Order: sequence, then C-alpha cells, then structure tokens
Amino acid sequence: MEIRFIEAPTPDPEALEKGRLLFAGETTFLKGVVAMDGLPDADRTEVCFAGRSNVGKSSLINALTGRKGLARASNTPGRTQEINFFTAGDIYVVDLPGYGFANAPVAVVEKWQRLLKQYLSGRQTLRRVFVLIDARHGAKEVDEEIMSLLDRSAVTFQVVMTKVDKLRGDALDASLAKTRTALAKHPAAYPEIILSSSEKGDGVETLRAIIAGIA
Repeated sequence: MEIRFIEAPTPDPEALEKGRLLFAGETTFLKGVVAMDGLPDADRTEVCFAGRSNVGKSSLINALTGRKGLARASNTPGRTQEINFFTAGDIYVVDLPGYGFANAPVAVVEKWQRLLKQYLSGRQTLRRVFVLIDARHGAKEVDEEIMSLLDRSAVTFQVVMTKVDKLRGDALDASLAKTRTALAKHPAAYPEIILSSSEKGDGVETLRAIIAGIA
C-alpha cells in the first residue's frame, strides 16, 4: 500500500496545551558533545533535529523553546559543530551538526559526519528525528543519505519543511510534491509533514504538541 505523506493536521486543544506546558518551563543548554563517550546518560526520551547546514535548525529550536539565544544561529554554514543537548521538562532536545556544506576543513567536517552517524544509529533513547528540509529547495541528495541511514537504523524520522513563508501557492505545492516523492522511498519516514516558519511562528505549536505526544 502506498503511503500518502499529508501535512500534519492541527493538534486538538488538549495536545496543544500539553505541548505548551512542556516548553513553558525553562529549557536549558546541558552540554555540547564532540565524541560518543561524552553523551549524557540515556535516561530519558530524546528527540533531535537534523538538516543541511543553514536549513534553520537553530532558529527552529529557539522558536520551539521561546528563547531567542538558546541555540546558536549563524549565517555561516556549519557553525554548529557539536551535538548540542538541551533539557525541556523530562526530555532531551538535541541539535545535531549541520550536514552537507560546512565552512570548515575537510577533516573536521568528516569527523562531524562520523559522530552524526554514530549517534543516529546507536542512541537507544532516541524516539524521533526531525529532518529539516528547506522548502525553497526540497529534499536533496544529502538529505536522502541521512534518511537512508535512519532507515537502516530503524529510527523514525519526520520531515519539517522550513522557511515555508518564503514560498507561495504553486511553488510550495511543487516543493511538497518533490519531498513526498523522496519520502516514498524511506520506510522509516513518519507519514506527516510539518510546515514551519521560525520567522512567522508557523508550525511551532504543532511541533510542540507532537514532541509532547512522543514524550
């Protein structure tokens, strides 16, 4: 049976409130990790955010938590060089290094990529990966590489399309169609796509509710 990837529906009021409460308290930066032996104890549910450099991960985490400076956003691709752990309620929210192009030496980039793959394939408390895709470009080859890794690791991932406010009408529909085609090849893909804009706040409440439901 072919899976149809629909836009994530608006959660019901109870789910929205659960999401609001999860992030209403203080979200704090726990630590940045550069090697697997530096990971915090796997004693709670984790959700993480993955995506190409400059896709808007840090900005989305800041919008999600309501704290502008929590995750470091930068116009320089590849600035996030560590796996950054944040605590929100009784879960970990994890910001992964941007993959793809990075403004750093090749050896450094390769080290990040190895760490990224080790984490995604070996963290037993990781419940869902949110794979961020820039709506202006749709899924690219490097996104599909991460999706394939998640397939092999049997880790459920859900696509969040970022910067949807930059597109209108037919352009957004075309980007969605391209992304749906890419997702159809990946058995670990969750069948709902979240449309988001950190700048406008679109999709943030929905994402909070989804994370609260996982927790």
